[in-house]
Amino acid sequence: MGRWKAVNFVAHIIITKSRSIPHINKTPLHKICNFSSSLAPKIQFLNFRSLSAAPQYVDDFEYNQHNKLDNTYSLESKDDEEIGKIPIKAYFLCTSIDLKRMQAENTRDVLPSSSRSPNHIALRFFNLLPTNTALRFGENTNVCSCMVVFQYGAVILFNVEDDESEYYLQIVRRYSSGLLREMKKDDYAVKEKPLLVEDMQGGADHIVLKNLDTDSIRIISSVLGQSIALDYFVSQVDGMVEEFAGINREMEKTGTFTMKRKKLFQLVGKANSNIADVILKVGIFERSEIAWRDAKYAQILEYMREEYEVSQRFGNLNFKLKFVEHNIHFLQEVLQNRKSDLLEWCIIVLLAVENVVCLYEIIRESGTM
Repeated sequence: MGRWKAVNFVAHIIITKSRSIPHINKTPLHKICNFSSSLAPKIQFLNFRSLSAAPQYVDDFEYNQHNKLDNTYSLESKDDEEIGKIPIKAYFLCTSIDLKRMQAENTRDVLPSSSRSPNHIALRFFNLLPTNTALRFGENTNVCSCMVVFQYGAVILFNVEDDESEYYLQIVRRYSSGLLREMKKDDYAVKEKPLLVEDMQGGADHIVLKNLDTDSIRIISSVLGQSIALDYFVSQVDGMVEEFAGINREMEKTGTFTMKRKKLFQLVGKANSNIADVILKVGIFERSEIAWRDAKYAQILEYMREEYEVSQRFGNLNFKLKFVEHNIHFLQEVLQNRKSDLLEWCIIVLLAVENVVCLYEIIRESGTM
C-alpha cells in the first residue's frame, strides 16, 4: 500500500501541473507588457521565428520613439527661440518731426539720455495697452513699451505689436510735417539672455543681448532709423533715375528732348536736398557718443550696420546720385546751348533790322537830294 500511495501521489501532482500550464498563457503578451494592440504583431517573442527577429522589432520601436522625442525637442527648441523676443518695428512716416515740442509736451515719458542727442528722443510708456509683454530697462522690469523718435521722420517701436503700432504713431503725427503718402516699414527683434557669455550675439532677423538697457535701445534704433530712411531716399532717387532714363530713351529716338528749364531745376533741387538730408539729418557718417564710450555698444553698432549694409547702401545711393548729377549737367549744357543759340539769333535779327533801317535812311536821303 505504501508504494501505491506514493505512485498515486506522484501521478496526482503530474496531472495537476499539466492542467495548470495552459492557464499561464491565457493573458496576451502585449497586455502583460502594456503595449497597444497595434504593436503586438511586431513583438512576438514566443512564436517560431528566429531569435534574430526580436531585436530588429525592438530596434524599430526604439527608433520610432527616439524620432518622436527628437521632433518634440526640436519643436520645443523653436518655441524657446521665440520666447523672450521683443518685437521692434521701424517706420518712416514724414520728412520732419518737431522734437522740442514733443519733448516739452511729454516730459514725464521722456527717457533721460546719457549723451547729447539732438536728432532723437526716447520715450517710455507704461501700461498704455493691456497686451504688452515685459520689457527690461536696466534694473527695473515693467510692463512697458519704448518709442524712439528721430527728427528726420523715423520712429522705432519696442515691444509693440502690429495692431498696437497705430496708437503710438498717432502720437508722433501730431508733431510731424511732410507726411508721406506711403509709409515705410521694417521689422526686427531683440532677445535678452543674462547668462550669455558675450555681450551680444547675432541671429536671423534678431539680435541677442546680455543686457538690454536704454543705451542699447538707442544704438539699435539709430541703425534701424538710418536703414529705413535710406529706403525712402533710395526710392526717391530711383524715381529720378527712371525719369532721366526716359529722357535718354527719347533723345535716342528723336535726337532731342522736351524738358523745360524749370523742371530741370526742380530735379536739381530734389537731388541736392536728398543727399543733404542723408548726410546732415540722418547722420550716416556721424559717430555715436554711446558707442565711443563703451566697447560693447560699439560692437552692437558695428554688427547692426553690417547686418543692414548701411555703408554699402549709401554707396549705391551715392552712385545713383552721381548718375543723376551727370545727366543734370548734360541737360543744363544742352539748355544753355539752346539759350545761346536763341541769343545769337536775336542778335542776328537785330543787326538785320539795323541794316534795313540804315539802308532806308540812306535811300531816303539820296531821294531828297
